[in-house]
Amino acid sequence: MSTSDERRTIMRGADVGLDGIDVAFDGTVVLHDLDVRVSSGEVVALLGPSGSGKSTLLRVIAGIVTPDRGIVSIDGIDVTGVPTHRRSVGMVFQDNQLFPHRSTIDNVAFGLKMSGVDRATRNARAAEWLTRVGLDGFGGRPITELSGGEAKRVALARTLITEPSVLLLDEPLTGLDRELHDRLAVELSDLLHDTDATAILVTHDVDEANVIADRNVMLDDIQGTP
Repeated sequence: MSTSDERRTIMRGADVGLDGIDVAFDGTVVLHDLDVRVSSGEVVALLGPSGSGKSTLLRVIAGIVTPDRGIVSIDGIDVTGVPTHRRSVGMVFQDNQLFPHRSTIDNVAFGLKMSGVDRATRNARAAEWLTRVGLDGFGGRPITELSGGEAKRVALARTLITEPSVLLLDEPLTGLDRELHDRLAVELSDLLHDTDATAILVTHDVDEANVIADRNVMLDDIQGTP
């Protein structure tokens, strides 16, 4: 992934706050009395075992899951009831969620297309982001011909092109062999720190967290006992 000083930093990070968050599904408590603060431009790794509620917390921040109790704030504004598309939050999912019937550049440019950006502009910006994630010249390739690592980069570029104030990453390096995983962890850290976006990374890998994040947070340490 390219982090050249010539690349423009175009994102503005936002403070994120969660106060007293409760989430339960079918009577099973997933998150209870959770409080956490993430400062503007900070990269934070959220650690915990599988099934502990880490991904649910990201979905609460994104507005995909509405908490049963508590407040989600971005830059001090209560956004608990604000829909996802109005939060300036981007999310990279564990399974990438790319469109197999679209080319690589069309996948990256998809968010801009939904925002009404003209084709020439969105393709130019998509090409820029493909270069930034180390995929210069990949725009015309079918998604089905990409390797696992290349697909991860495309998913990241597709989210970053929308210039979110808050970037949420749900185990974005899972499923890669160790050598590729370790190399992409360093490149991801460089890219995140080359932007102004606030980033929250979910992982169960402490070594990965130490490479990518400014600060590690254990999920059990920020919530009460149900």
